[in-house]
Amino acid sequence: MTSLKDHKQVGDERVVISVDAMGGDQGPATVVAGISASAKINPRIDFLLHGPKDELEKLVSKRRILDGRCEIRDASGVVSMEDKPSQVMRNGKGTSMWSALDSVRDGEAKVAVSCGNTGALMALSMLRLRKLTGVNRPAIAVLWPSRNPQGFNVMLDVGADIRADAQDLLQYALMGASYARNGLDLPRPRVGLLNVGTEEHKGRAELKEAYELIGRHTEKGVFDFVGFVEGGDIPGNRCDVIVTDGFTGNVALKTGEGTASLIGDLLREAFAYSPLSRLASLLALTSLRRLKKRIDPRRVNGGVFLGLNGTVVKSHGGADATGVSAAVKLAFELADSGFGDRLAARVASAAELAQDGIEADNGQKDTKPS
Repeated sequence: MTSLKDHKQVGDERVVISVDAMGGDQGPATVVAGISASAKINPRIDFLLHGPKDELEKLVSKRRILDGRCEIRDASGVVSMEDKPSQVMRNGKGTSMWSALDSVRDGEAKVAVSCGNTGALMALSMLRLRKLTGVNRPAIAVLWPSRNPQGFNVMLDVGADIRADAQDLLQYALMGASYARNGLDLPRPRVGLLNVGTEEHKGRAELKEAYELIGRHTEKGVFDFVGFVEGGDIPGNRCDVIVTDGFTGNVALKTGEGTASLIGDLLREAFAYSPLSRLASLLALTSLRRLKKRIDPRRVNGGVFLGLNGTVVKSHGGADATGVSAAVKLAFELADSGFGDRLAARVASAAELAQDGIEADNGQKDTKPS
């Protein structure tokens, strides 16, 4: 098989994506089908594919579009969905997930993509790539369909860590704003802090503290803070970035995915109810296809791990070829925009901003009358 180093195209800069072929529920055949679909659409993408070499060579050889564009890295071990992150950190060397992350660490690929165990992927990502200086807790950010002109909002964290204090939420706001600038082309994103109400007096103590911190850093962070937002604003047009802790974000994400699936099932049931409704479905076929595409979670598949020395895209474990292709597309767009370097610079300034906030708070405390 041709090495990626031998595959050149004058005038086009190649973007290499590192893919864990063994992480998904549907097996490596689905992953290979997904990267093949991406290769057909985008001629600038090359792949490092990680997994058992003999098995992957047979699958890749059936996809002519991947000839000369996919280099296989032999990795016999597999991280299962049942494996505990602590076990994978101790014994994960030699797995396809470990190998995929090492390719990003070593500079061979711009972004790593995996459909595997989320907890294990985050743990290995922190072990192999390390956190950016100044980041306490990395976050997982997703694109959420919305009423905004760009079509999506950024939401984070959605499951990297169930806890988040005020400083963490400030970092999420800065990282989310950077993602929105690079991923959605929004020069000055609007940031909202998810709460049980929009009133300033509502919510837990850390949310009230985060409200003050985020509000003080809008100019240096180059974003606008709209204050507290509610669950109904996640798909709305009040803000572009929704900041929350991983527990709340993950519950919201799974609820949204389940609701989208329910709507699709109810529509199919309604249009199959009678001959007249089936006729109506034919008349509305174009509009129904547009709606299906709009709410299909496969087409916005991919959570981005933010706060690491390298970019990692987590595809849904049950993703089909369409979902894998969507995750690869997101990985390419982030790599092509130089997102990793820009985020590192933003996080570095975030650490300074957070320290400024701490010093400002201490100064205020020192000046209070006893």
